Amino acid sequence: MSTITVTIVFALPDRALEIELRLAEGATVAEALAGFPAEKVRAVDLSHAPVGIFGRRVERDHVLADRDRVEIYRPLVAEPKAARRRRARRPTSR
Repeated sequence: MSTITVTIVFALPDRALEIELRLAEGATVAEALAGFPAEKVRAVDLSHAPVGIFGRRVERDHVLADRDRVEIYRPLVAEPKAARRRRARRPTSR
């Protein structure tokens, strides 16, 4: 049986959790997530969190390739455009 190695990453505001897994060739994103320690990311429901590979959203039935980086996405704290507008309105200190 051939195996692949994948990395699962979950970014928190202050750090990133990253684990490497060895899975059977043909494994899916869902199978990889089953090996991720959910107790370390209580802030997010892993069963419903969006996921991607190298920044591209994928479904959980996506078949993984060797050295894929599976990313678990969490909800945004602030909408990026609104945050930029708030920063632009702030007076600059000189």
